[in-house]
Amino acid sequence: VALSGREREVIAWLQHGKSSWEISVILGISESTVNFHVYNLIKKLGATNRPQALAIAARHGLLDG
Repeated sequence: VALSGREREVIAWLQHGKSSWEISVILGISESTVNFHVYNLIKKLGATNRPQALAIAARHGLLDG
């Protein structure tokens, strides 16, 4: 699965339990932009929601730690 740099940043913060709003503040982008990246992540990973996307990303070795 090929993720963009920003998608990798977003999923890393999701892994730490951050909300879209919190990620938007951390990355200095709008909350809707974060949600756009989350939507793309879910689509690329073939998931139906954020927790499933994180599980799939972990199985593919896309998460830190």
